[in-house]
Amino acid sequence: MVHFRKRFGNKALIEINEEICRAAREADEKKDNDDNKPEPPKDGNKETVEGKNNPDKDSFEVYPANQGKLILDATCAPADIRYPTDLSLLNEAREKLDDIIDIIHKTLGKPGKRPRTYRQIARKSYLNIIRNRKPGKKTIRKAIGKQLRYVKRNLGTVNRLLAKAGDEHGLSRKQQETISTIRKLYEQQRHMFANRTHKINDRIVSISQPHVRPIVRGKATADVEFGAKVAISIVNGYAQVEKLSWDAFNEGNTLIASVECYNQRYGFYPEAVQADKIYRNKDNLRYCAERGIRLSGPRLGRPPADKTLQKELRQLERQDAGERNAVEGKFGEGKRRYGLARIMARLKETAESVICLQFLVMNLEHRLRVLLFNFLRYLWGQNRAFLRPAFW
Repeated sequence: MVHFRKRFGNKALIEINEEICRAAREADEKKDNDDNKPEPPKDGNKETVEGKNNPDKDSFEVYPANQGKLILDATCAPADIRYPTDLSLLNEAREKLDDIIDIIHKTLGKPGKRPRTYRQIARKSYLNIIRNRKPGKKTIRKAIGKQLRYVKRNLGTVNRLLAKAGDEHGLSRKQQETISTIRKLYEQQRHMFANRTHKINDRIVSISQPHVRPIVRGKATADVEFGAKVAISIVNGYAQVEKLSWDAFNEGNTLIASVECYNQRYGFYPEAVQADKIYRNKDNLRYCAERGIRLSGPRLGRPPADKTLQKELRQLERQDAGERNAVEGKFGEGKRRYGLARIMARLKETAESVICLQFLVMNLEHRLRVLLFNFLRYLWGQNRAFLRPAFW
């Protein structure tokens, strides 16, 4: 699997997933045509209708009406990291720098005494806090200040040893990247400590996986998750990744791009876009209204005076909400059965490939269920006694 993931990145897996969905769509269209359903027009998916908008000709060409429904939503694919706190991150950084100092000092032939890092005192100070069940804010802030000073001392020692060792430092590429990550982590933690804040751009929450970012979701189980944010679309039960990013983004801004991709795949716009309230911003509403697309959710402004129309709109909203639950079921399937709830891959590119691969496998499973259902329906039509319990 590692060799497979190295050959196929996330972009290649997304293309393979789209090819699977396209093959399934063509197979379904062929089956519908075999069932004596009207075939679509062959001249570039266009229809010729009469009208008076063109005075020079008796007819003009228009694209077919909107068809199908597009379901949109986003979720977070949490990475396999410990819940990050400022104190635990600084302690981990200090311990890694201690190991790096030992490696460089040994590579230099142990010239004199090892540089002093106070590792035992720093470890004892850290344990005094984490063993306390309810440490106060002042106690935690004081401990963070201590760990910041220990990390600063160790970084200075590492810089002096690297300047002395030159290229013969004996560190691996991963250890050199760890030093760069710790430097950035120290600058972030020092800025937050000095300004008494807990927010900063591109915040590092894991030294081993510095690409992971906090994603605020506001769920009941976890207000903040740490991993990649994935926006997907679902059409006829098949899921496709629309956007994958390690930085938090507003999924409402992906609607226009997703609808345009739908138009490229099918040759027409969807009849309805079923999404939650975050997608109902002014730009999306204007975009959908211009193309005759119904965006699910309550209408803006006052409700209509006609009671019958109000009842129909409420029924339509309930129907859209029920059909939109398919995307929640897809997320639940991915997180319970396919490991989307915890991405075990540690590298950025590998984790992206794993996420895309899970949606690809889910589409294959869905296609297999559809084929099995059609096969059983065919057997039922040929010989109904074949599927009765008494036959077996």
